[in-house]
Amino acid sequence: MPPRQKLNEFERGRAVAWFQDGVPKREVARRLHVSISVIVRLVQRFPATGRVQERRRPGRPKKTTPREDRLIERLALKTRTASSSIIRRQLRVATNTSISQQTIRNRLHGFNLRSRRPAVRPRLTPAHRATRRAFCRRHVRWTRQQWSQVLFSDESRFTLNHNDDRLRVWRRQGERYIDATVQEKVAFGGDSVMVWGAFSLHHRTPLFHVQGNLTGLRYRDEILRPLAVPTLQQMGPQAVYQDDNARPHRARVVNDFLQQSGVNRMEWPACSPDLNPIENLWDELDRKVRSNHPPPRDVQHFYQMPQAKWQALPQRIFTTLVNSMRTRCVEWQNSQGGYTHY
Repeated sequence: MPPRQKLNEFERGRAVAWFQDGVPKREVARRLHVSISVIVRLVQRFPATGRVQERRRPGRPKKTTPREDRLIERLALKTRTASSSIIRRQLRVATNTSISQQTIRNRLHGFNLRSRRPAVRPRLTPAHRATRRAFCRRHVRWTRQQWSQVLFSDESRFTLNHNDDRLRVWRRQGERYIDATVQEKVAFGGDSVMVWGAFSLHHRTPLFHVQGNLTGLRYRDEILRPLAVPTLQQMGPQAVYQDDNARPHRARVVNDFLQQSGVNRMEWPACSPDLNPIENLWDELDRKVRSNHPPPRDVQHFYQMPQAKWQALPQRIFTTLVNSMRTRCVEWQNSQGGYTHY
């Protein structure tokens, strides 16, 4: 094994101590298994500096000035979607400084700016934001007991062929297109299953398989009457029903039925899936379905899997989601009805 060319700080201190005790340089180098030139430079530097640390090397001079670095940062913050090549071109026009795209990225990394995929959220108009702010003002002081009386509901679609951009594979160079490292993609995810479900702090309904298009009449006759209303009755007279503003949910026959049944219904702001905890529950359920081995063979088998996984979800997940409602409202309020991390 060839001798090393570097010593850590502790080894440099030992080398100096041995040399001061009269140990020859070559013997010190042999003991530490380094080149003798390393020891020679160390004992020459120590009397002048009195330190065993290496002197800081200036390195290659930067091609940009601090002012140009700040300009690069401003250009990136002004247009968040600008690529390094666009920022490089804008910098050259503004300062006549030509640098590489990698240098642009290095300067942005120095300002803790890194290229990331944007979060995907529904479009929020000023009216949407105002409605969200109003909702938060009404509910931000709700207690855990009040949120425990809410039955959260929604539909979700599970696709048989799920295209998840988070999937990664291990491959060698030249193996990009072998069968084992290719993710096959089917248009629109292939066959799918739509289900409806609802939960509160202490209750959950069975999953209902929605076949075909969901209309207001079907929503009333197949979901509300046999599933949602009996669950609300079990929860007590203070129970509140939550559903979003999908067209079948706001049909006149649905509104009349809920009013006749004496159901307290929560007014829900549009384009606000980040406030509904059942969206997080669907994501958790989807991950559990995807982790099943072997994978489902057909749609019928695929439908049975969410049913079993739904019933097997631990109670702590429902407790955590219901307890998060006040935090969600606070974050909504702090963002002025804008986007949140939920």
